Amino acid sequence: MPRELDPTINEKSFILDALNQKLRIDGRDLNSFRELELNFGDDYGLADVRLGKTRVLARVSAEVVKPFTDRPFEGIFTITTELGPMASPAFEPGRQTEQEVLLSRLIEKAIRRSNALDTESLCIVAGQKCWQIRADVHFLSHDGALVDASCIAVVAALQHFRRPDVSVEGEKVTIHTMTERVPVPLSILHVPICVTFSFYLDGEVCLVDATLQEEQLRQGDMTITLNKFGELCQIAKAGGLAINALNLLRCAKVALVKVGEITATVQRRLEEDAAVRVRRDNLLESKADNERA
Repeated sequence: MPRELDPTINEKSFILDALNQKLRIDGRDLNSFRELELNFGDDYGLADVRLGKTRVLARVSAEVVKPFTDRPFEGIFTITTELGPMASPAFEPGRQTEQEVLLSRLIEKAIRRSNALDTESLCIVAGQKCWQIRADVHFLSHDGALVDASCIAVVAALQHFRRPDVSVEGEKVTIHTMTERVPVPLSILHVPICVTFSFYLDGEVCLVDATLQEEQLRQGDMTITLNKFGELCQIAKAGGLAINALNLLRCAKVALVKVGEITATVQRRLEEDAAVRVRRDNLLESKADNERA
């Protein structure tokens, strides 16, 4: 089975010595994220996130299906992840690694199980028809912080997505096209953001947004999911170095600050994209298609 190339002895010694002096090889301080780039596609619900050299693409789609029998008044929301050789040669198509299973569970808990999306608003006719919202996450390049980048991509795509409007007359359901009626945004209850911490030197050094090399050398990691209101969605720690309560509280305070910054960036990019779409639509409406002599 392929695996990532381990750092050499010299690289390991250099990185750990730098961390011991509270330095990182890319010049960031310990609590700094890499530059976040967020772009949206021409279609609604397509978000492209770049966190340094890590790149994640999230696409949200919707279709009308029959709701689950035990939840007749709710729609369906699913998240699927795909880790392939495009992201890293360590990932094989059709074979889930332990990292991919852990990653999909973290994203599932952070977004779906925290009820970020109001599934009751997806109901069309109780027990008969509802919207199924699906978020597909594709990893294009892996240089660390896959959980953080994928969480940002999914929540940004959900906020950017617009579903077709629906009208119900008796048992007749009519789905209107984008040209007939203005598409409807999803009902987002809150915006959870994941912040992953990596621990080194028996817990004396803690940093956020680790690169791939830094992830390979860490002794333990912990993911904290919060929203901008400080509501805790999850704390995930799958083994590794034990963390005391004081370090946990410090990490939570840092995570709250980072969540506020990331949420503000996502909101700003959404507003910029909406303004571009308005200008483009106004330009198309004012364009004269008739030919004049």
